[in-house]
Amino acid sequence: MNLIGTNAVNMSSAATVIAGGCLVAAPAIQAGSTFFWRDQYQGTVAGALIVVASVCWIVGLVAVFRAIEHRVPRYAAVGLPLAVYGAIGGVCFGVQGIQEELFGVPHSEAVSLVNLHPLAAYLAFWFPGPLFPLSLFVLGLVLARLRAVPPALGVLISVAAVVFPASRIPREPMVAHLADLLLLVPFTVLGVRMALAARRPAVD
Repeated sequence: MNLIGTNAVNMSSAATVIAGGCLVAAPAIQAGSTFFWRDQYQGTVAGALIVVASVCWIVGLVAVFRAIEHRVPRYAAVGLPLAVYGAIGGVCFGVQGIQEELFGVPHSEAVSLVNLHPLAAYLAFWFPGPLFPLSLFVLGLVLARLRAVPPALGVLISVAAVVFPASRIPREPMVAHLADLLLLVPFTVLGVRMALAARRPAVD
């Protein structure tokens, strides 16, 4: 069993520590953003936090995929760019939230306006939006199957990925807090394990 965190990721120590920190920071910042929702729209503060969280997701997920690519090279080759695309979708939604408050546009109206430009809407929102939770769902199952993390941790990532869109589409704060907590717990464990692995020699 080759647990992430037992064997160091094939990256420099500094990069591994930063990636592990990002795996903790991403869901934590994302969780914090939901406390700034107003009347079912994100607003400037929440939108800005989502942008930062998305950057952290990309850095952290790149490290996770690098840690398992030698065991599932085809999945890593396809899964990583899709996961990054999904995280960039988070940036788009964050910027949308900022603009909604800046220009005083209700969320429902903003969605209607975006849909007037279907190509842009699908490329920036409707394709990458579902890709993020879908990527996490598959990643959780792969990590559990490979025993790269304790199986329960991988399953929890997949469960959190299912709950995540259910909280973001209707913008229900309580459901969002639950979804954020479900993401925060496994990725905190994974991030801490990864960061600690950089401080000790790799074990075959």
